[in-house]
Amino acid sequence: MTNKGPISTFIVEHYKHFNAAALVDAAQAYELQLKEGHKMMITLAGAMSTAELGKSLAEMIRQDKVQIICCTGANLEEDVFNLVAHKHYKRIPNYRDLSPEQEKELLEQHFNRVTDTCIPEEEAMRQIETHLFDVWQQAEKGNKRFFPHEYFYSILLSGELEDKYQIDPKNSWLLAAAQKNIPIIVPGWEDSTCGNFFASYCMTKELKAQTIKSGIEYMQYLAEWYLENAVDKGVGFFQIGGGIAGDFPICVVPMLYQDLEKTDTPMWSYFCQISDSTTSYGSYSGAVPNEKITWGKLDIDTPKFVIESDATIVAPLIFAYLLNW
Repeated sequence: MTNKGPISTFIVEHYKHFNAAALVDAAQAYELQLKEGHKMMITLAGAMSTAELGKSLAEMIRQDKVQIICCTGANLEEDVFNLVAHKHYKRIPNYRDLSPEQEKELLEQHFNRVTDTCIPEEEAMRQIETHLFDVWQQAEKGNKRFFPHEYFYSILLSGELEDKYQIDPKNSWLLAAAQKNIPIIVPGWEDSTCGNFFASYCMTKELKAQTIKSGIEYMQYLAEWYLENAVDKGVGFFQIGGGIAGDFPICVVPMLYQDLEKTDTPMWSYFCQISDSTTSYGSYSGAVPNEKITWGKLDIDTPKFVIESDATIVAPLIFAYLLNW
C-alpha cells in the first residue's frame, strides 16, 4: 500500500472483519478495476447530497475515479440546494423527539426535514426553481429538448449562481461533474422537488412535457454509452443505497444482451453495494449479488461485495482510500 494517507492506513490496519473487512476488500477491488482500465459507475440513492457526499465525491470526479453517475432526482437537485443555501439549513440533532406539532411548525417555517437536516424552501428550492424555469423556457422557445441533468449543467456552467454560493464550490459534486461533462442518468426525475415544479408548469400550460427528455431516452443514452465504453472489459458498478438509482442502470446489460441480441456485450465487471436493506423481505435493493447472475447482470467471476452499513459513513471512507487520503 504505497502513497496512502492516514485515513487509508487506518482503515487497512483496523478494519479486519465483517462489514469493516468488506469495506476494505471493496475499496481495493475498485482500485484494481481502475488500474486494469475499467470505467466505473457510481449510483446515488437516499439523501447522499444532503449528507454532503460532495466533499469526497467531487474529488473522485476530478481525479477520474468515476466516469458516469446514476442518481435520483433528489440527489441531483439537493447538491445544488446545498451549494446556494447551506447557511440557511437547520440541523435538528434531536429529530427523534419531535412531536407532530413541532413537525408542523417546521412546515409552516418552510423547512423540509431530511432526518436531522432541514432544507429551506425559499432560499434553496424556490431560488433554483427560478433559474430552471428560465432555461426550460429558453429551450422550449428554441424548440429544443434536454435531459434533466443537462439543464442543471447549464445553470451551473453559466456562472449565474456563483454569487450565491454558500459553500466552497470544490465540494459540489454536480459542479465537478458539469465541469468535466460526465454523463449523469436520472431515472424517475419526476419524483423530485424540481420535477414537481416542472409538472406544475405543464399543468398550467406554461411549459410542455416534451421539453424534458424521458426515462426511456435516458435508457437509450445509457445503452449507447455502455456499448462505447465497456468494449470487451465491462464497466464497474458501485451502488450506494438501493432503489431506482441502482435498479434502472444495472438493467442496461441484460437489455443489450437479451432484447437487442448484442450477445458480445460484456457484463458489469465489478459490483459493490452499500445497503441496509433486508434480503428476506423480497427486496430488490437488498438482493445478494449472486441473484443478479440469474438476470444476466453479473457473471460468476465478477468481483462482488455487499457492505451492510450506513452509506453516509462507508462511502466517504472508500472514497478516501481511492483518493489516497
